[in-house]
Amino acid sequence: MTQAHTMRVIEISEPGGPEVLVPAERAVPVAGAGEIIIRVAYAGVNRPDALQRAGAYAPPPDASDLPGLECSGTVVETGPGVTRWSVGDKVCALLPGGGYGEYVMTPAAHALPVPEGMDMRSAACLPETFFTVFSNVFMRGGLKAGERFLVHGGSSGIGTTAIQLAAARGARVFATAGSDEKCAACTDLGAERAINYRNEDFVEILKAEGGANLILDMVGGDYIPRNVNALANDGRLVQIAFLSGPKAELNFAQVMARRLTITGSTLRPQSRAAKAAIAEALEAEIWPLLASGRVAPVIDSEYPLEDAAKAHARMETSQHVGKIVLKVE
Repeated sequence: MTQAHTMRVIEISEPGGPEVLVPAERAVPVAGAGEIIIRVAYAGVNRPDALQRAGAYAPPPDASDLPGLECSGTVVETGPGVTRWSVGDKVCALLPGGGYGEYVMTPAAHALPVPEGMDMRSAACLPETFFTVFSNVFMRGGLKAGERFLVHGGSSGIGTTAIQLAAARGARVFATAGSDEKCAACTDLGAERAINYRNEDFVEILKAEGGANLILDMVGGDYIPRNVNALANDGRLVQIAFLSGPKAELNFAQVMARRLTITGSTLRPQSRAAKAAIAEALEAEIWPLLASGRVAPVIDSEYPLEDAAKAHARMETSQHVGKIVLKVE
C-alpha cells in the first residue's frame, strides 16, 4: 500500500493545443478487484493522448480523465483477487488512462514484467505500441513469414515497432516515411525498402514487387484507395488511425474481384478480457525477442512530467523518430 495520499499529475484544463496540459494534484487511486496500483517511473506519449487533449478522443466512462495509456513502474498495491503481482514487482502496463501521474491504476492482467535486461525508460515504450502492432499485424492481419508487409509512418512509435516485429518474424518489410533521414532509420531497423512519400509512389513500388499482402495504415484519407491499389490479390488492409481523415471514395468492385480484406481496430475501447488476451500472447511470443535484444523500442526524446506540453509539441511536429517518454519518478 502506498503511503502517499496525493500525487502530481498533468491535467487537460480544456480542449486545445499542448499548452492546455497543466500540472495539478490529485488523490492517489485505489485498487479494486483484479487491479493494481503502479508508482510510475516513465510514461509513454502517444497520438491518442494528443487527440484526447484536443477533445477528439474521449476516455471510456470508467477510465481516468488524465492522459497516458502506458507506463513502467513498481507495483505498490494489489486489489482483491490479484495473484500474479506483488508489491515491489517491476512492470510495464497498458493503461485505461492516467499515465501522466505519479500513481496509476490498471487491470492486473494488462501488466507485463519488464523484459530481462531492459531499463524502465525503454519498458515504458512497449505497451501501447506493442499491443497495437501485435494485435493488428499478427492477430487481426495474419502476417506470415515471406509475405510482403507495408507500414505507413515507418519512423513513428508504431512504425518502428512494426518494422522490427515483422522483420523478426520473417516478413519482407516496406515502409513509408517523409525524409531521407527517416527512411534510413526504417532500413536500419529491418525494412528492405523505405519509400520517401514526398517524392516516390508507394503504390507503384509495391505493385512492382507483386503487391503488399498486408498494409498497416494510420493515415487514412486519400491513402485508403491507394492502399487498396497497392495490395496483392487476397491482400489485407488494417486501419488503425486516420491522421488525414476517415473518409474516402472507394470502388469496391476490386475488393470483390481481388478478394481483398479491409479491417481495423482501436485498442482503448476493447474489453479488459480482449486486452488481457493480447498481453498473454505478447509475453509468450514477443517478450523473448525483447529479452534477447533482437527487438528494442526506439526512443526519440525524454521530458520531465511537468514538460508534458513540450513533449506533445515535439510529437506534433512529426520530426521525431520512435517514442517520446515522460520521466515521472
